[in-house]
Amino acid sequence: MKYGYHPEALSEYAAAASFYEERRQGLGAEFVDEVEMAVQRVLAGPGRWPRIEPDIRKCRLNRFPYGLLYAEEAGAIKIIAIMHFSRKPGYWRERVGRWGRITS
Repeated sequence: MKYGYHPEALSEYAAAASFYEERRQGLGAEFVDEVEMAVQRVLAGPGRWPRIEPDIRKCRLNRFPYGLLYAEEAGAIKIIAIMHFSRKPGYWRERVGRWGRITS
C-alpha cells in the first residue's frame, strides 16, 4: 500500500524530532522510530484505528504524546498530521481539501 505525508505533516514531524533531539541526544531518533512504527501499524490495518471525523482516523504513538491523523483513499494512506495532543483540536482540517492524489 502506498502512503504519503502532507507537506505540513512532514514539517511537524521534523520539528518534533528536532525538539526531542535537543532535549536528549538520541531521543529524536526514538521519536522517528515511533512514528515509523505507527505508520507500519496503519498500513497493516488502516481500518483498526478510531475515526475522529467520517474519513479521518487517528493512530496514537506509544511513547510520545502524538498521533498520526490519516485518511485512506484509493488504496493509499494520506498522513494529514503528526499531531501533538495538546494542540488546538482541528487545526489540521484545512489540509484535507488542499491535498491531491498520492504519487509516491
